[in-house]
Amino acid sequence: MSRLILFNKPYGVITQFSSDGKHATLKDFIPLPGIYPAGRLDTDSEGLLILTDDGALQHRISHPRHKLAKTYWAQVEGVPGEAALEQLRRGVDLGDFITRPAHARIIEEPAGLWPRTPPIRFRMHIPTAWIELVIQEGKNRQVRRMTAKIGFPTLRLIRCRIGDWNLDGLAPGNWREITSA
Repeated sequence: MSRLILFNKPYGVITQFSSDGKHATLKDFIPLPGIYPAGRLDTDSEGLLILTDDGALQHRISHPRHKLAKTYWAQVEGVPGEAALEQLRRGVDLGDFITRPAHARIIEEPAGLWPRTPPIRFRMHIPTAWIELVIQEGKNRQVRRMTAKIGFPTLRLIRCRIGDWNLDGLAPGNWREITSA
């Protein structure tokens, strides 16, 4: 039976077990040998990271060919209107590639959201909004690039779901092992 670990990666943690000398690593939170992340999450992003000891399962989770949906909550600078959301839904030309169409909608601040350390920058005269974005890719800094391209830079980014797995009940820095099917 494969081991499958769900981890709520805090802001500032790098998605590797070896140290870079500057950031906390997965090793600082998960004392299990022989497991590896199925995909990555940028140092300045938070949320769900899946780890496993099964290379084939790791590939099925992380490879875009398998079309495993990834859901993000993005706090953006400004308040996007329907036209901006429609751009995300159609796909965004990022110069080096055009994203696949995404599901995008404005949401309230997610319930039970933990404070980020350090907090995001606050500007008195510029409002922020939360977007729920569901993509089936996951290229380097893709969500941040998408929101910036439509004129609403991401201030905070949290991955809350990968396929059927989610963050429910996992505080930042905590993990749990689940049964893999």
